[in-house]
Amino acid sequence: MVQSAGILPYRKGKEGIEVYLVHMGGPYWRNKDRSWSIAKGIVEEAETSEQAARREFSEETGQRIEGPLEFLGEGRSGSKKLLIYTTEDPDLSTEIHSNTFTLEWPPHSGKEESFPEVDRAAWMPLERAREILVKSQLPFLDRLEEKLKG
Repeated sequence: MVQSAGILPYRKGKEGIEVYLVHMGGPYWRNKDRSWSIAKGIVEEAETSEQAARREFSEETGQRIEGPLEFLGEGRSGSKKLLIYTTEDPDLSTEIHSNTFTLEWPPHSGKEESFPEVDRAAWMPLERAREILVKSQLPFLDRLEEKLKG
């Protein structure tokens, strides 16, 4: 099974816990509901899930997370196994520099276009995140909230 690893950063804001999410780039996600995600990606061979999570976060945002990560657990998204970590990192910027991918767009046009893997990032309260996060990732918000209450 393909494994995807990511990091769900958080900070304590004026209105409680806020999480750092990314909006998926490309034309498919442009006008879709629930198009926000935890920054994540495929675990490559000879790479631990934590290493992959750090690499993917850096590739998608242009920022590195150096501090310790805490494992939030596993989940599923289609045929992928999600391995998600968390860390408190209140200084992450929402100004990102994402890697890109190439796609034939419009479909069957013969034209290839380059799109950012993620096109923006935002800090948001848990309640707002629950409204816009990809459904398969919602359990990680609950796990984070439980961890912080504990």
